[in-house]
Amino acid sequence: MTHRVYIGLGANLGDPIAQVERALCELRCLGSLRASSLYRTEPLGDADQPWYVNAVAELDVSLEPEWLLRELKALEQKLGREPTPERWAPRALDLDLLFYDDVILDLPGLCLPHAGVESRRFVLEPLVELRPGLRYPPTGQTVEELLKKLDDPLRVEKLPHIDRPPEAGLLEVQ
Repeated sequence: MTHRVYIGLGANLGDPIAQVERALCELRCLGSLRASSLYRTEPLGDADQPWYVNAVAELDVSLEPEWLLRELKALEQKLGREPTPERWAPRALDLDLLFYDDVILDLPGLCLPHAGVESRRFVLEPLVELRPGLRYPPTGQTVEELLKKLDDPLRVEKLPHIDRPPEAGLLEVQ
């Protein structure tokens, strides 16, 4: 059985564009994948750090949520993420499981949908680009509706289109 999931990607250390692109290529190993454009995003919390590069990936996977989360954490480490106790600290890569079908779940270490999805422009803009009609399970509102009513002061800028090599196997969103 396959499940439609959405994963948020972000990086602001090293070469963030390359980090996010590499993570997208690695995620392709988990299942069929579509990716949003890349976005340049003002950092949350401590503003004295580089801006982030963010994107969202849509995957069809056969893994259960806990196993998928383990795979995402392993990929973060593989691509250079250093553990830090600080929230919103700079990082080489951050992968967040945003949605898993329409599952609502609250377990230690795993909350679905991901906490804060509905209030973060850097998540909603790429989600709307991929699937404007995607419903936020707790309220039934679409991500497009959530974005329209959002009051988030953080600046988010869509980066110019990046031509991905055909071997990356990513479907472009125009």
